[in-house]
Amino acid sequence: MIAVIFDCDGTLVDSEPLAGRAWALALARHGYELADDDLAGAQGLPFGVVYARFAARTPLPDLETFWGDYADALMPLLDAELATFPDALATARELHERGVPLAVASSSRRARLDRTLARAGLAELFAVSVAGDEIERGKPAPDMFLAAAERLGVDPGACVVIEDSPPGVAAGRAAGMATLGVLRDGVAEDALAGAHRVVRELTSEAVLALSPA
Repeated sequence: MIAVIFDCDGTLVDSEPLAGRAWALALARHGYELADDDLAGAQGLPFGVVYARFAARTPLPDLETFWGDYADALMPLLDAELATFPDALATARELHERGVPLAVASSSRRARLDRTLARAGLAELFAVSVAGDEIERGKPAPDMFLAAAERLGVDPGACVVIEDSPPGVAAGRAAGMATLGVLRDGVAEDALAGAHRVVRELTSEAVLALSPA
C-alpha cells in the first residue's frame, strides 16, 4: 500500500502571502517594521524557529504571547482571503477517490492548520494531519513525515511527500520517502533540486509515478 503526505502552506493553499502580512502586523505591535527580505528562507520552518530569529533582533514577548498576536492577525486573513491551488486540490481529490491514504504534515501550529484545512474545504480528504507544535523537531528534520506515516500505518518507504520548500524537501528525503517538489510562483528553479522530481503543476500521475512498485 502506498500513501501520500502533503505539505499544506504553499503546496495546498496559497497562504504564504497572508502569513507574511500577519508577521508584519504582529511585529509592528512591538515596534518592529518587517523588511522585504526578513522572511527569506523562512518558508517551511516551524513558527518557533522564525519567532526566535526575530526575538534575536528586537525585544518580543514570550513565544506563546507572541503567538497570540500573530494568530489574531492571521486567522481573519485566512477566513477572508485564503485560496487553494487548483492543481493541488484536484490531485488530492483524485488520489482520495482512488483510495490512496492521504496525510497532511505542516509546520503550522494545530490551530492554524485546522483553520486552514476547514476554510479550504480540505479536512475531509486527509485521514491524518500532523502539526508543527505536535513534534519535537520540525522540518528539515524528518520527524513530521515519520509521524504521519506511523499514524497512517504505512512504512515510510511506501510514502510520497509533496513539498514546495527546501526544508520540506530535505525532511522528506531524510524520512526515506520519495519526494515531489512543486515550484510555485517566485520559487527559483534550483530551490527544490533535492527532490526526486520537480514539477510546475501537480497531477496525480506525477505523484503516482514516484510511488514505490
